[in-house]
Amino acid sequence: MPSQAMQDLLESLRERQKSSADLPQETLAEARATFAPGGPLHAIPDDVLVSEVSAGGVPGYWLDAPDAAADRVLLFLHGGGYQFGSLRSDGELAARLGRASGMRVLFAEYRLAPEHPFPAAIDDVLAVWRWLRVEQRMSAQSLAVVGDSAGGGLTVALLVATRDAGDDLPAAAVLMSPTVDLTSSGASMTDRVDQDPISTPALLRQLASDYLAGADPKTSLASPLFAPLPGLPPLLIQVGTADLLLSDAERLAKAASEAGVDVRLEIGEGLPHVYQLMLGTPEAAEATERIGTFLRERVPPQ
Repeated sequence: MPSQAMQDLLESLRERQKSSADLPQETLAEARATFAPGGPLHAIPDDVLVSEVSAGGVPGYWLDAPDAAADRVLLFLHGGGYQFGSLRSDGELAARLGRASGMRVLFAEYRLAPEHPFPAAIDDVLAVWRWLRVEQRMSAQSLAVVGDSAGGGLTVALLVATRDAGDDLPAAAVLMSPTVDLTSSGASMTDRVDQDPISTPALLRQLASDYLAGADPKTSLASPLFAPLPGLPPLLIQVGTADLLLSDAERLAKAASEAGVDVRLEIGEGLPHVYQLMLGTPEAAEATERIGTFLRERVPPQ
C-alpha cells in the first residue's frame, strides 16, 4: 500500500485530472510552461552545478553534484510524451540520480513534437551519444542511460540503434515507466484507466499520433518493444501498478529476458506513472537508492 505521503499526492493528482476537464484548452506553449507530471515541481539543489552545453548540436546541461565522478556519465532522457518536458520538469530527478550513482549527468533537451516529429527526438539522442563517445572520448563502459516515460522509450531506441550499428553499448540503462509501444496495445491501457491519476488513453494516443505524424507506430525506433532485443546491456525497469503504461514495462521486461538480456523489473503496488519524480515520498527515495546502487554496481569508478 502506498505511504501516506504518496496517497496525499495521488489524491491531489486525481483532483487535478478531474478539474482539467472543465478548464479552457491551453495553447501548446502554455501547456509546456506548466508541465508538472508528478505534481509539485522541485528545484535542482543549490549544490548541484548546472552548466549549459551543446552536445553534438543538441542543447543540454551538465549537472554536477558534489563528488560526482567526471569519468562516469549518466545520460538522462526526460519524459513528456515526446511533446513536453525539460530541465524544469525533470532536472531535480536527474540531479538526484546523479548524486545517488556518483555520476556526472548530461541532460539532453531533444527536439519535441509536433513541430519536430519522429525521428527528430531519436536523431538528437543519437547525436548526443556520438558526441559523448567521439568528441568527449568517453568509453561506452563509463556511460549509462536513464529515461522516464517517453525518455525510457528513447533509451531503448538508443540501445537498439547503437547495437544495430555495431557500436559499443553503454554499461547499463534504467527505465522508469517507459513508453515503448505507440500502438497502445497493452492490457493496462484499458484495465488501469480507473487507477491512473495522470494519463488517459485518449491523451496517450494523441501524443503518439502527434509524434509519429504518419509513421508506422511499430517502427522499432518509435516503439522499441517490437525491435529485436538481444545484446542489450543490463536493464533496471521500474513501474507502478496505477499506470496505463504498466504493460509496456512488463512486456519489455519479458521480451528482453527471453532475448538473454539481464533485466530487473520492479513493480510498485499502487504507484503512478514515473513516481520517482515525487520527491518527499518514501517510494521515490527508495527507488532512487535502488537506481543508485544498480548504476554504481555496473558503472564502477575507472
